[in-house]
Amino acid sequence: MEQFQTFLQQTITFFAIMDPIGISAIALSLLSTNITKTQINSIAKKSTFTIIVAFIVVLITGDLILKIFGINEDSLKVMGGLILLFMAISMVNGTAQESKKDESKNDEEMAVIPIGIPIAFGTGLFTTVIIFKHQANTVLDLFSIAVAFCINAFLFYLILKNSIYIRKYLGVTGQNIITKLMGLIVGAIAVQFIISGVVHLGKSYL
Repeated sequence: MEQFQTFLQQTITFFAIMDPIGISAIALSLLSTNITKTQINSIAKKSTFTIIVAFIVVLITGDLILKIFGINEDSLKVMGGLILLFMAISMVNGTAQESKKDESKNDEEMAVIPIGIPIAFGTGLFTTVIIFKHQANTVLDLFSIAVAFCINAFLFYLILKNSIYIRKYLGVTGQNIITKLMGLIVGAIAVQFIISGVVHLGKSYL
């Protein structure tokens, strides 16, 4: 039961931080206005593949990064929490979706950068994956993290693939409301990370 609750928390955390509905709005603002269903489907596939590869790389090298720079897990929690907190504030304030279209790139080129990285898989997900991995004690825990992320990657693909229809159905206002709600969740997660990191750091220095 505890394992399922952890898995559920990881899934919700990834979804809130990734905010695929908000990202779909950003993607449409970057892509051509006359983009076709086939093109958006291809972009969704490439972007999803990009974030999965990024996740695998971070999951494998996360501990190595901490060791190389001598970073304590609790310090990462505090810093990661602050990053998520600023991200949450920008989501709630509606500034997280500000983007500029690069006219020198075609739509297909934008699938990997910037849609895949850093818009979908940015610093928030990077630090969260490392924190989750450091909290994992067994292979089952790592499997839980991987499954939670893959579920969100699949949701990301479905939402981005159907972003044109979602925009028609929800409208800009609907997408903004969902992003603000996700921002509140991300903010709560950020506060938990910060408090947990500060408490453990305090105990280690006292």
